[in-house]
Amino acid sequence: MPFALDGFDPAAFVRDVLAEDLGDAGDITSTAVIPADARFRAVMDSRDTIVAAGLPLAEAFFRALDPDMQVERLVADGDRVEPGTALMRMEGNARAMLTAERSALNTVQHLSGIATLTRSYADRIAGSGARLLDTRKTIPGLRRLEKYATRMGGATNHRMGLWDAAMIKDNHVAVAGGIGPAVKRARLAGIASIIVEVDRLDQIAPALEAGATHLLLDNMPPATLREAVAMVAGRVPTEASGGIDLDTIGAVADTGVSFISVGRLTQSAPAADIGLDVATAR
Repeated sequence: MPFALDGFDPAAFVRDVLAEDLGDAGDITSTAVIPADARFRAVMDSRDTIVAAGLPLAEAFFRALDPDMQVERLVADGDRVEPGTALMRMEGNARAMLTAERSALNTVQHLSGIATLTRSYADRIAGSGARLLDTRKTIPGLRRLEKYATRMGGATNHRMGLWDAAMIKDNHVAVAGGIGPAVKRARLAGIASIIVEVDRLDQIAPALEAGATHLLLDNMPPATLREAVAMVAGRVPTEASGGIDLDTIGAVADTGVSFISVGRLTQSAPAADIGLDVATAR
């Protein structure tokens, strides 16, 4: 398996995705139309400017159905490529290639779409000193893959789940009876990383006094963000979040925040335009 990712089982992913597509009867079209010994040469290419992601998984789909398939990856995950660029060439059993085609393309299109959108955001804040973060707004079951794609696009992974940091939001504060009590309870629980969401400047001091290790500045306009950054004065990292898009991220980065988190990277990325075309059949 030419793909390794902490906490992700690529062999199981490929097996489950193919099983979903094949059902009990298999690829009835290819079985009926394509001779069992027919061979195929094909190329996977980009129809648009993209950042590639997921190509090793695409290879795994094809090899799962034809272990002897010859596959040549022509670009690496994380590469930005222009329209018409060949991403991968392959030759092997025609039935196997056509059966695996949709699963392979869906995966690469989805992950490359995320990587491409992420690179657009990362480019807008290059040189600002702010770092781009992803979020937990991912498709259930695909978080590690989608966060892999954001890394390929230039983001930093942030909060892989509910387990790696406390994130005290407004509802936690309401139930706990205030920011101070909520943070203190997290500290008593032995949690090292305590992120506190604040949407008003008067919440910053109580959060810091209670022991917050990271402040999420939620839905603040740039002028307010600058005030917040000045109040924090470098004592903990600051993260801007909420409603940030390509038109606004530059102004947000200029406020001096440490991080900018953008849910759109995984929540709203369109699929990349990638196809598989026949080179020759024999």
